[in-house]
Amino acid sequence: MDPFFSPELEGALQALRKDVPDAAGRLRLDAALDIPGWTKVLDGKLLPMLSPDFPLLGAICGGGSSGKSTLFNSLVGKKASPTGGRAGINRKVLVAAHEKHFENKEFLSFLFEPFGATPEPLKDISELSEPGPPVFVKSKALPSNVVLMDTPDFDTGSGGEYTNRDLARQALETADIFIYIFTNSNYNNRDNTDFIAKALTGIGKRHCFLVYRVYPSFSSEEVEDHAMTVARHIYGDDARKYLLGIYRADEDNSVAAGEKYMQVYAVPPDNPPFSQAMAGIDSGRQRQALMRSILKDATAKAHHFVRQAELSTKALGLYLDSLKAAQSLCVQEALTHFPMDLVMKRFAEIWLTTDPGHIKAMRKTGEVVGFPFKMLMTAGKWARKKFSDSPETPDEQDYKGKVEEDLLTAVNSLYQKALADEIKIQLPTTDPAASRMIAAAEAITTSAEFPVPRGPKVAISPERGLASFSVHAHPAVQGARASLQMGDWRATVKTVLEKRELITTFSEGIDSELKELVDQFRKKMGFIEKSRQTFSALLNVLPATAAVTYILATGDPVGATGVKVKLTGLFGLHDLCALVAIPATTGLNKADRDQLENLLGPIAKAWLNSKLDTVRDIFEEEITGKVVRYGEKIISKTEAALAQIARQIEICEEAMER
Repeated sequence: MDPFFSPELEGALQALRKDVPDAAGRLRLDAALDIPGWTKVLDGKLLPMLSPDFPLLGAICGGGSSGKSTLFNSLVGKKASPTGGRAGINRKVLVAAHEKHFENKEFLSFLFEPFGATPEPLKDISELSEPGPPVFVKSKALPSNVVLMDTPDFDTGSGGEYTNRDLARQALETADIFIYIFTNSNYNNRDNTDFIAKALTGIGKRHCFLVYRVYPSFSSEEVEDHAMTVARHIYGDDARKYLLGIYRADEDNSVAAGEKYMQVYAVPPDNPPFSQAMAGIDSGRQRQALMRSILKDATAKAHHFVRQAELSTKALGLYLDSLKAAQSLCVQEALTHFPMDLVMKRFAEIWLTTDPGHIKAMRKTGEVVGFPFKMLMTAGKWARKKFSDSPETPDEQDYKGKVEEDLLTAVNSLYQKALADEIKIQLPTTDPAASRMIAAAEAITTSAEFPVPRGPKVAISPERGLASFSVHAHPAVQGARASLQMGDWRATVKTVLEKRELITTFSEGIDSELKELVDQFRKKMGFIEKSRQTFSALLNVLPATAAVTYILATGDPVGATGVKVKLTGLFGLHDLCALVAIPATTGLNKADRDQLENLLGPIAKAWLNSKLDTVRDIFEEEITGKVVRYGEKIISKTEAALAQIARQIEICEEAMER
């Protein structure tokens, strides 16, 4: 057996047959790349017929009333197919093979596998006038190396609606070689030759015989000239390379009346007779050449699919990044009202309770200069109430009410973004997520092979330091988005609001971090500061109106001097700048302001990072999580599959080089 036909090649083709449609299905690329057509070629032309000993399947094709059935009957040596002047008589594919092939029970299953039908013998010639699965007849006249098909007319009909074209296409796509019969009235019909060309050269170029049914008065030169016109329409400039022979069938009233078989003659006359030419075909060599041609085209399409799948995967990743970034912005919306005064009071209470013994003693005797006893005692009372069952103060109730409003606004905003067909967001150009998204968008939009009709759009504003993104939802996550839309949204909102306490309360983690900050701050204090506790006096300069506002595009939105704090750990968005507002009327000197900034920065960061993570987790669990996890799973599976497909393509290419 030729080394081209190897178990390794068969294994690679089997793997490609499975992996390519699977990956295409995950990314929803099936229709755009005609994956069903590609798999049909593998199923019908490569996988079942890897053995070079399998006979060639030849299809007689042509337009209505061209003489297909007459030629078929002549070649099989019996009147098996109906003939007559009316076009479109036959509505089934009729197959003929040498009777010895039917001794092999597996022969028919291999032969008819591409048709997806169980073969049945032809019982009555009238059966062929009704649509249905292919039927077969046995023939002693046919050479054993060729199986012959009589196919329905592919041009019967009108107004662009062809009665048998789909059935004819299925038969022609299955064939290894063609016998195209045409007449003087349709030899230059481009619609017919374009249809044949697509079937012959789509994936793997098949060879063909040309049979010209013509008046006896036509010379051999005229027949050859017209036949080459047909050949060039089908194959282009390489027509001679793919012709198995040119033959003529002269018009004969006796043949038309069904009184004798059609006679075909070689053109030029010194070429082998048609029956001898068919019998002389080296089926193994012809099949190998065909297989190489089909394999070349099939692997080229697989290569194209890999490139398309890689771009589509990038597009899916870009969409998920956009959704994550949109979520982060909604998380920020949920924390618009920042209780800086409450956090500072909690910090003061921790500071107060962790003072060294000598400071506590000094406080009791009133020896600490300038110590704000009233403020600290108030802070201590507030902290005790905070962690007890005491009723909430009006300030706390007001804060929780605003948090609920912000949370409701943010959750609805995120829900709309998750369901939108297009996500539009702005990110700072310095953000790593923005840089990654810009690179992905450029890779997609600069490729001419991007498979999704609507690509992403990016607009960068250097003077503002912002990148604007417009990213369409990827079809691969359409099911997950539809599931979100079909869910009980009111129940989801209720669940989210029930978790608002996680945002408004002090967690053990926050307390622990604030205690660490207390320790760190004490270690940095000098002797004078430790004795006077001057920084404690700064705690009471922050009125209840102090706030944190997110700076994304413009300047200071509160119109006051402030401390910018960088926050990290957000889902898809980093280096978020928060502004802790310090009212200008506080009258702090520079030293006190510097000290206050050193204090506020870490405290604000500790609180905000914790609450940002809390809100993010709530949003992921209730809104975006399923979409993101599903999309990331698709990306992971697709990347692994593409690596395997690349190796399978290499095996196919190595086989073609042997």
